[in-house]
Amino acid sequence: MKVFVVLALALATVSAGTVVPKQVHPKDVPADNKINGRIVNGYPTYEGKAPYTVGLYFHNGWWCGGSIIANDWVLTAAHCTNGASAVTIFYGATWKENAQFTHTVGSGDFIQNSNWPNENGNDIALIRTPHVDFWSNVNKVELPSFNDRYNMYDNAWAVACGWGLTTSGNQPDWMECVDLQIISNAQCSQTYGSQPEGILCVSTEGGKSTCSGDSGGPLVLHDGGRLVGVTSWVSGAGCTAGLPSGFTRVTAQLEWIRDHSGVAYY
Repeated sequence: MKVFVVLALALATVSAGTVVPKQVHPKDVPADNKINGRIVNGYPTYEGKAPYTVGLYFHNGWWCGGSIIANDWVLTAAHCTNGASAVTIFYGATWKENAQFTHTVGSGDFIQNSNWPNENGNDIALIRTPHVDFWSNVNKVELPSFNDRYNMYDNAWAVACGWGLTTSGNQPDWMECVDLQIISNAQCSQTYGSQPEGILCVSTEGGKSTCSGDSGGPLVLHDGGRLVGVTSWVSGAGCTAGLPSGFTRVTAQLEWIRDHSGVAYY
């Protein structure tokens, strides 16, 4: 088992008498009978809806999601790649057991942001892959342009997709997606204490959220289809608690992504 990681102290306080919920990585959320252990209260997707989404099986025993950002690069979370010896990448796998194809690469092809985990908001990693040709079921997602780097996307709607683990410990057969509204960091800070600009938060009203196994997966704008978030953490109170969930803000990582992969939009 990978070490359970928390990003905040369970009993930290914003002000006297105010308990701050823990922030935990979705891959480390224990399954229970109250949550499905995956994207919760979402909907099954159709083939080709999210061709940029890949499933990542890390050979040390955990699952995550990722996003194709170029023919030879996948973007995911640093807490997914950390400590892993190798990963098998599942491409075009709307039905998980029927991936269009897979590639396996070792840890030498992982690049983690060196500021993680010491600085919140840097939970991001690149995976160098063999060249992949694009078509309707396997394709890249574009990053925001450098001209948009200061856009916080407050109140914008976005979609997250993945195959998080079920309560039985197995992956669901079919990819699920959930539509989520981005909230301001000021609003998110009311729950968790001051959040840096490198964090992007979403509302999980109605219990709609990413969950166990969705770590590292994409958050993509409805309007424009750009990748704006990488799934990083959920409330330690549970995926259906209705408290905000956090993503690594991609606009804050554009230079890091460009410098290590060459992928950039201007």
